[in-house]
Amino acid sequence: MEHHPTAWLAEAASAAGQEGSGNLLRVVLIVMVLGCALTAWFLLRGYKRKDD
Repeated sequence: MEHHPTAWLAEAASAAGQEGSGNLLRVVLIVMVLGCALTAWFLLRGYKRKDD
């Protein structure tokens, strides 16, 4: 069996077509929540008090 770098993409696309949009929506929501949390942490870390 030969290894093709884009084979996983084709498999994921065919599986997504069979499963519907449920899994895709779940992944998008998780990425959005993690992105918001990371952005909030990045923006709010500059407001720490420095008592040096």
